[in-house]
Amino acid sequence: MNEKISKEGVRHVAKLARLELSDSEEDRMTGQMNQILGYMDKLNELDTEGISPMTHAIQVENVHRPDCVSPSLERQDALANSPETDGCNFVVPKVI
Repeated sequence: MNEKISKEGVRHVAKLARLELSDSEEDRMTGQMNQILGYMDKLNELDTEGISPMTHAIQVENVHRPDCVSPSLERQDALANSPETDGCNFVVPKVI
């Protein structure tokens, strides 16, 4: 297999990610990263002409409810169970 990333490249990426890898981990990561990059080369061989880009593997529709005005809770009813109000608003301790 053609090597796309060297052991030194793996060390560099590990350093950037602030990872400490043992020698066996560096060897394993080098092999795994080369497999991933080899697979990417295989995918690049596919003819994607005429295929539009997509954000999801399946078509997703927006499932939100329609935005329409409906009656809401009256102000006095909303404030009824509050420990303290000024008549129009909830009164809460100042938080800094």
